[in-house]
Amino acid sequence: MRYSFMINVAAQPSEATLRAEVYDIVRQIPRGRVLTYGRIAALCGWPNHSRLVGRIMRTAPDADLPCHRVVNASGRLAPHYPAQASLLTSEGIRLTPSGKVPLKKYLWIIED
Repeated sequence: MRYSFMINVAAQPSEATLRAEVYDIVRQIPRGRVLTYGRIAALCGWPNHSRLVGRIMRTAPDADLPCHRVVNASGRLAPHYPAQASLLTSEGIRLTPSGKVPLKKYLWIIED
């Protein structure tokens, strides 16, 4: 059996537009707060696309972009970003003994 799927390409932003939206949100995260990849994806209108946000963040060119303030849904830090823990602790974020960010305390709550 053959299936056909219609994709509304016009409703999807270009890669450059999505990148710009992700970077804009990340620039707004206040010191001492974090956001998750999934929350950023939802704020961009792409819920359930946290991995896409992760790929965008991995290639972030701007040294002033506070990438260290983005964590996964359980508060885990990026595995290939060794400076992330020290950058977060320098902003007053206390990590758990397992090295995670306690999201109940440090998650930046934004109203949609």
